[in-house]
Amino acid sequence: MTATPSAWSGVAEPRPVDARWQAWRSSGALLSAADVLAALMAASLPWSTTAPSILVGLWLLAVTPTIDWRDYARSLARPAFALPFAFLLLALVGTLWSDGAWPDRLHAIKPIAKLVLIPPLLYHFSRSQRGFWVCLAFLASCALLAVLSWIVLLDPAWKITATVSAGVPVKNYIDQSQEFTLCAFALALPALIFWRGGSRIATVACLALILLFATNMVFVASARTALLCIPVLLLLFAWRHLSRRAALVLLAGAVAASALAWTTSSYLRQRITDIAVEYRHGHEDISHASTAQRLTYWRKSASAFLEAPWIGHGTGSIKRQFERAATGTSSLDTEIVNNPHNQTLNFAVQWGLLGVVLLYAMWIAHLRLFSGAGLAAWIGLVVVVQNITSSLLNSHLSDFHEGWMYVLGVGVAGGMALRAGAARGISRQP
Repeated sequence: MTATPSAWSGVAEPRPVDARWQAWRSSGALLSAADVLAALMAASLPWSTTAPSILVGLWLLAVTPTIDWRDYARSLARPAFALPFAFLLLALVGTLWSDGAWPDRLHAIKPIAKLVLIPPLLYHFSRSQRGFWVCLAFLASCALLAVLSWIVLLDPAWKITATVSAGVPVKNYIDQSQEFTLCAFALALPALIFWRGGSRIATVACLALILLFATNMVFVASARTALLCIPVLLLLFAWRHLSRRAALVLLAGAVAASALAWTTSSYLRQRITDIAVEYRHGHEDISHASTAQRLTYWRKSASAFLEAPWIGHGTGSIKRQFERAATGTSSLDTEIVNNPHNQTLNFAVQWGLLGVVLLYAMWIAHLRLFSGAGLAAWIGLVVVVQNITSSLLNSHLSDFHEGWMYVLGVGVAGGMALRAGAARGISRQP
């Protein structure tokens, strides 16, 4: 125990424990540890589900002592901070009127619980200057995964886990495609900034990484949900950052690139043409029924929503509704799932219009976080728009991988955007 000399007797007296704790807390060590742990979370997300979960707990242990709770409480007046907590409260209360089994009710809370990490992330990275560490860690990890994906396509022995798809070293092709789409469009603005600034080497480096991710999705492995996101994000980029003439040039180049990809990639052509095959033969062979499955899930979920349109059937009730609707002779009609593959319907079945209103209110609140200029605002905007678009065909906010992409992306980029906005506000003061 350290000691301090007494002003009267000259005898060393023990320093209070709380004083030492306050000194260590204000030293910046915990803030730096939280930044490093957040970067490790982002780097591990493309490769693992266990590692990010462990790192989240460690991050909370590191960041909690650094929070000024009065300041944090004031920040909860903002919808972007408060709505994730409102969602968790709804999920907890929704267990009371749910008609699902209790294990299903408790399990359905987990996808919502991760959303409450967004407010502390926003708060922490509005104070930290190392938010881009997290972005760069995720980018570097995805770039390494893209390189390994090409290697695995040529030699499957390099696979880390026993994945079904060719060219997918870990997890699945849906997660991999969402990661690569996010990275490619996040790099679009830096490439434009470097080009306008005359930094040719940096521009080429950004374009090379974009090409690495894009060609992987064209020739190796791609999810059709990611392919839907690409034109939406392309139009968003043209609208936010290009003049009308430059936007037309970009869109013309995108059309030409799409035509080239269609003619050169038999894999891409098969992914698109399989949609009609899956729809026609879905009731005959459920193993090749992705399109027919979604349409059936949506129809049954819409019917369940209409039965309880205001507050839904309760947390974790989706499986029970599919059990009730399991009628017919085909395997597709009798299939029982707990995911309707549409985020709006996912919440509508469980919490009715109340859940849907909260969902869109949260998306809108997070979009407003990124209404400003700058790289952080662009990254956050890509994260939110990608999640909204992909959630038309999947419950990506509730899924583990895409859900954590959203939480980390909004939390880190949103915190950086808040910090940048505060700095601009100070600079405008006389």
